[in-house]
Amino acid sequence: MSNAADAYDVAVIGYGPTGVTAANLLGAMGLRVAVVERDAGIFSRARAISTDEEVLRIWQRIGLADRLKRDMLGDLPLEFVDDRGRPFVSARPVSRGHGHPPQMFLYQPALEEVLRAGAGRYPGVDLLLEQECLQVRQDGAGVDLRLLGVRDDTVRRIRASYVIAADGGSSLTRAQLNVGYEGRTFEDRWVVIDTEMIEPWPGHDRLRFHCDPARPAVDCPTPLGHHRWEFPILPGEDAAELVTDDAVWRLLARYGIGPDQVRILRATVYSHHVRFAARWRVGRVFLAGDAAHAMPPWIGQGMAAGVRDAANLCWKLAAVVRGELGDAVLDSYEAERKPHVRGITRRAVLVGKIITERRKVVTLLRNPVGRLLMRTRPLARRLQNAAWIPEARYGAGFLSANRASASGRLVPQPLVTVAAGARVPLDDALGGGWLLLHAGAARPQPGWDGLGVPSITVARAGTDPGPHTIVDDDGVLLAWMALHRASVLALRPDGYVYAAAAPGGPLPAPPDDLAVRPPQSQPTSS
Repeated sequence: MSNAADAYDVAVIGYGPTGVTAANLLGAMGLRVAVVERDAGIFSRARAISTDEEVLRIWQRIGLADRLKRDMLGDLPLEFVDDRGRPFVSARPVSRGHGHPPQMFLYQPALEEVLRAGAGRYPGVDLLLEQECLQVRQDGAGVDLRLLGVRDDTVRRIRASYVIAADGGSSLTRAQLNVGYEGRTFEDRWVVIDTEMIEPWPGHDRLRFHCDPARPAVDCPTPLGHHRWEFPILPGEDAAELVTDDAVWRLLARYGIGPDQVRILRATVYSHHVRFAARWRVGRVFLAGDAAHAMPPWIGQGMAAGVRDAANLCWKLAAVVRGELGDAVLDSYEAERKPHVRGITRRAVLVGKIITERRKVVTLLRNPVGRLLMRTRPLARRLQNAAWIPEARYGAGFLSANRASASGRLVPQPLVTVAAGARVPLDDALGGGWLLLHAGAARPQPGWDGLGVPSITVARAGTDPGPHTIVDDDGVLLAWMALHRASVLALRPDGYVYAAAAPGGPLPAPPDDLAVRPPQSQPTSS
């Protein structure tokens, strides 16, 4: 039996980007959290290399977005180039108005260092390093975890009300739960080469997909003086030989890169997977990140998908632990997240097919068609916006049954002016709990007002901000509400629209079991 000191609200298994984001979110909401991690320190190999504005918005909620962005590269172009290095598609990701650059390149070890330091701000978060979770056993009231110390073979037991298993694609937790992990592994394996930049070269500051039928390649800038290349292992080649220094220099020489430009840090071999866990919830245990899904890296969304998982799940867990909502809300986690992950995965597979196409006759058609589309500006812009990362919108899940155009959407995040006269990002002004946003003067909403859900008026530019009022100086939020014919929005703690009312119409009722508690104070940016 675990004693009271070993009892937690949530245990997080795995301390990669998904697990450490969950630890920060849960810690910020005042929960008692145990983080179980087999390794002693941060994994030294950089895996993820980019993220997007919605993920930065999640990290903003825990006060770390500004600090993380200092170690990132943003606003860089990307190009698909032919076998002669000539672009046939050029693009810059288009912002969707979430208050951060639409794409940022990162160096994963540095990112994880900041996120781990962030989790250390919360006294309720206990970090159990060099502990491997051997067993999870659950009953109607909680989950018992049996841990093994990897250094000394000591056994420790802890208990948690819920468990987030973010322990990677080879998740031992998923295996213990007998949950299938179905999909495919692509035939091609890839050599991934991480380097430290010594001397910049022309074009080092852009992402290039070399769509060469003879040997495709990915050429990617990464911050803090790093650069990455990826090359497929061709039929008949020896994977072990291709990661030697001599072979790596031969691959880099194809693009004019030698010892004067970079220092090789490491080269390793990866396989690309498309896989989904059959279930993401088994009782009180939830799979997240790579434990729940795996996708090819072509649009840089593997890590981002895991961070989105954590953001969707953690506020719901906190609501259940605090008695604000019933346990049934947790069933909406997979219902909301899985369709979006599937959409992103399909997009990643499509981009991969464009990059890795080996049939010469197809590339002879692909390249001029791409150039023609890029010369048609409105079409090019539409393709850039639609063809990269699908917008997260929940079509099913924890939403009012009376759906509106705004339902299940994440509201944009402009800068707004608050009562003190400061201009701040919208999420910082709203505070992270349930609330009603009114376009103009607030109208009574008895079902919501009776629960103590705060109301905030969104006023037009030029209005003096006052109590319970924010000024939409640039008109972004009011225009978005008008586009979706919404005069009132009921926002969940994660910023997604639970319900909306058309002008003059009633706002749908709140969830039957909602009991509102004041949101926990958020840490300031660091």
